Amino acid sequence: MSGHSHWATNKRRKGASDAKRGQAFTRLAREISMAAREGGGDPDANFRLRIAFDKARAVDMPKDSIERAIKRGTGEDKNGVAIEKVTYEGYAPHGVALIIDCLTENRNRTISDLRHTLTHSGGVMAEMGAVAWQFDRIAYFSIPSEGVVFDKVFEMAVDGGANDIKQEDGYIDIFAPVEAFKVLSNRLSKENIEIEEQELRMVAKQEISLSLDETLKVMRVIEAIEDLEDVESVYSNLAISDEALAALESE
Repeated sequence: MSGHSHWATNKRRKGASDAKRGQAFTRLAREISMAAREGGGDPDANFRLRIAFDKARAVDMPKDSIERAIKRGTGEDKNGVAIEKVTYEGYAPHGVALIIDCLTENRNRTISDLRHTLTHSGGVMAEMGAVAWQFDRIAYFSIPSEGVVFDKVFEMAVDGGANDIKQEDGYIDIFAPVEAFKVLSNRLSKENIEIEEQELRMVAKQEISLSLDETLKVMRVIEAIEDLEDVESVYSNLAISDEALAALESE
């Protein structure tokens, strides 16, 4: 698993403040609306919507908020605005490559916020394609390991096309090619195995190792980008040590 994915996962597992939770609800509502617009409002018939729906339920997003987001996507709510997914590329300080996924109804605002945050910290926006070649897109699943037989999950994951399965910190993490995503999701759900997180994410082909101080500086920049209103996910090729994680969490 890439360093930043590990960092983001650790932050998720630590929990979030009320402000962060509200921000997460806003992002999930956009994701749900987009999925409903593209594939309809039935989670059983729309795989992407089902994933977004499950993510919303996992963080206790209110049912009426989920239903409103679906109606905005299907057009039942005529007051809904058009949400689109856009991906930007850039460099944090010390040449760390970034891929930034956003959900927005205002591209001008999104790019302005990103550019300001990056340039203010010594980074820079990049042209499309300048960074993407350094990453692969994969399918990722995170399963709480308590009460779960690891060997059973391992066998099921391998049969479903997974190429890496790890167990640590109370979780089983599964990594697989993108084309195996739906098969694995359906198999795990059919066996009533709780999936805390499932998504397509970017992982760096090769990571950059920096000094502790440099690593912390880049991590703070990534954190600032993640806090922007329209940002859904940030991926980097920064190698993050346990020492750096501990240092950031103690701040």
